[in-house]
Amino acid sequence: MTVSVDRSTPVEQVLDAVRAWIEAEVPAAWRDAASTATPLREVRSFAEYEAWYPTFAGSGLVVPTWPLAYGGLDLEPAVARRVEALLSPLGLGRLNPLGLNLCAPALFAHGTEEQRLRYLPRIIDNTEKWCQLFSEPGAGSDLASLATRAEREGDDWRLTGQKVWTTWAHVSDWAVCLARTDPDAPKRDGITYFLVDIHAAGVEVRPLRHITGEVDFNEVFLDGVRVPDSQRVGAEGEGWKVANATLSGERQMVSGSGSGGVDRIGGGSADGLLQRHVIDPVLRDRVVRLWAEEQIRGWTNRRLRGGPLTSIGKVHQGDLNQRIQLAAVDLLGAYATAWEGGHLDRTVKGMLRSRGNTIEGGTTEVNKNVLGERVLGLPREPDPYRRAAWKGIPRS
Repeated sequence: MTVSVDRSTPVEQVLDAVRAWIEAEVPAAWRDAASTATPLREVRSFAEYEAWYPTFAGSGLVVPTWPLAYGGLDLEPAVARRVEALLSPLGLGRLNPLGLNLCAPALFAHGTEEQRLRYLPRIIDNTEKWCQLFSEPGAGSDLASLATRAEREGDDWRLTGQKVWTTWAHVSDWAVCLARTDPDAPKRDGITYFLVDIHAAGVEVRPLRHITGEVDFNEVFLDGVRVPDSQRVGAEGEGWKVANATLSGERQMVSGSGSGGVDRIGGGSADGLLQRHVIDPVLRDRVVRLWAEEQIRGWTNRRLRGGPLTSIGKVHQGDLNQRIQLAAVDLLGAYATAWEGGHLDRTVKGMLRSRGNTIEGGTTEVNKNVLGERVLGLPREPDPYRRAAWKGIPRS
């Protein structure tokens, strides 16, 4: 059931239509849990949510600001925020976040209309899951030095190289990918942006296991993978410009509450800590300080959307979430060092996972450079090889 509204619909009529959709389409048990503050995990499994998700996708509410042609409702951002306030208690998380936040911004900014119509609807309904083939063993913080190459063969390209730290590649169907098409050009000028079918011949995915035991990250090998030129986004050699749309979306995605992306990666919120009975006044003061900082971070994210400003939320969120998760573990006391049942305690697991927050989505150091150079207008960090041909610069 599509919510039949658009940009011209009065705000109150939009909200009434959303309330009617919730009443008609969201299972009663989920609505009851939301109204009674019952944890949603007690009334629905992820498998149940995934099976129901096409209903959400078909409503237009997954991406209400997107145009109608691509599966949205074409609402103004201010109206979309009011809609989200109605949906928030129901815990209707967006599936396929890398498609929504990494691929889609690049398609909107630099893709063709054919590409947008082909890929965006399948991103929304989660029928095609996405990942990102950017980082390499020798090109992490200095992403522009990447060595994966793409060679033209008629109407196709052949991609060869190795990518690493690719989140969810083992469950993905497609990837956004940067590859070098001109080794004689300076490193940022010889890169092209492609959409790669993860199931294509020549793609090999190898899982990398977390400290917490599960697999999120992977290394991906590309061995002469054929990519049609129709899957190139932007002009040849302008991949770095296209990649900036993806990187901005990634930074916003991991900036925490108010960002419109993933609320946090690793552990629960400071608001959750407030629900605990904390007797010690020093710990109580610590928790309230974290809670106040989290509210400020959320308000800041609502003001700063898109472009280099997203680095503000990324820098703040990485450090803040780590401090929240350390406080959560401290509240556990001795139970944080040993627990029953043989399964890693959820709070401890969240703390361990949060250690990656200051690295993923661009390290804190890289994001501070972005803020200094592109927001504050400070001089660029010295780079003696900036205009040198990529093939002549030293690489690890």
